[in-house]
Amino acid sequence: MLPGWIDTDLTRGARRQVEGLHASVEKRTPQGRWGTPDDMAGIAAFLASPASDFVTGSAIPVDGGFSIGM
Repeated sequence: MLPGWIDTDLTRGARRQVEGLHASVEKRTPQGRWGTPDDMAGIAAFLASPASDFVTGSAIPVDGGFSIGM
């Protein structure tokens, strides 16, 4: 799992310290927002379930489209 920019205490601190980070992430992310911890729940449940038993060596971005590099 490759989480993108997720709204956490750590990233809130980074936004206070890095001018323009918040707007830059929102602008580059096609969904237009920061992720939430809840956004990670679906992929975590999938990976922990038998549905992913044959999934190996995969990198699954969960980043609202950030990694497509708009």
